[in-house]
Amino acid sequence: MNVSVSFETQIEKLEEKIKAANLPADLTEKLEEELSVLHGSLKSDPSAGSGLFINFENFSKYINCILSLPFNKETKDLLDLNSAKTILNKNHYGLPSVKNVILEYLSSLILNLNSKNDVSRSPIICLVGLVGTGKTTLASSIAESLGRRFERIPLGGMGDASTLRGKSRGMIDAEPGLVIRSLINAQNKNCVILLDELDRVTDVGRKDIMGVLVELLDPEQNKAFVDHYVDYPFNLSKVLFIATANNTTNIATAVLDRLQIIQMPSYTDEEKTMIAKKYLFPKILKETGLKEGQLIIDDVTWPTIIRPLGFDSGIRSLQRAIEGICRKTARMIVEGKAQSVTITEQNVKEFLTE
Repeated sequence: MNVSVSFETQIEKLEEKIKAANLPADLTEKLEEELSVLHGSLKSDPSAGSGLFINFENFSKYINCILSLPFNKETKDLLDLNSAKTILNKNHYGLPSVKNVILEYLSSLILNLNSKNDVSRSPIICLVGLVGTGKTTLASSIAESLGRRFERIPLGGMGDASTLRGKSRGMIDAEPGLVIRSLINAQNKNCVILLDELDRVTDVGRKDIMGVLVELLDPEQNKAFVDHYVDYPFNLSKVLFIATANNTTNIATAVLDRLQIIQMPSYTDEEKTMIAKKYLFPKILKETGLKEGQLIIDDVTWPTIIRPLGFDSGIRSLQRAIEGICRKTARMIVEGKAQSVTITEQNVKEFLTE
């Protein structure tokens, strides 16, 4: 098959894709001009071979990225405070003061959305607390309360601003940044994007990354956010950004000025016991494949499970402990050593050891 004819056919298909897409007029014009240049290269030198193929592949990848962006897609918000309250209580035990602040925030958001007001100037919630205190899951519950898609961008260990903003198409490793990829994954322009662990970016890239974050969180700037790969402004004003941090020490002042800090308290042992019995244990039991009655944990053993190595502010260690108990039980049942297991004060430590 003639290579030039094959390219001609593929270029025509790209032209059809661009025309069929409901893109902004100036972006359509920009893409058509680039495609025309590519087409001209083919006509002037039909035997260009691998160089033309690489250019075509790169442009095809770029077109698919642009066509995947939700320029005109958004979900309908659920504007029901009672429903939001139910979701928060269902997903999170305790935290009354935190829930009250979030419900107040959602109330203001609901009033503005009902009135078709600009909500881009609403303060950005930043949940601050120690590891395992429920920051990420709480952010997810806010998205669920509004009926919006939830996307998470992990900033912990990030050392290069291009991870957020993308790498231009002139670079060998060209690709869109995490903000654009989150929008493509969500497939709507009013999703909730969690900027997770703002304080844990590396020292090397902190200044540039904080600069990008200011742009993302500033309503005057995020209406025309330019990813270096996309190279066209995208309106982020309808995205609901939420942030988390372990502390605020390493967050730039310009970013902090745009955040409403909500402190996440550490869980007490009593709260952990309720979380373990009501939320974690039933969930992990099901995930492990165990049936009700195959694993029973005596109430008197929970203090030992909660504090196997001393105080822990969050629930991650507790979750790992329960997962370990469930896995050991599953193995015993599969190997035929037991039909069911009861965790008591006498055997609990055997199940907590790795």
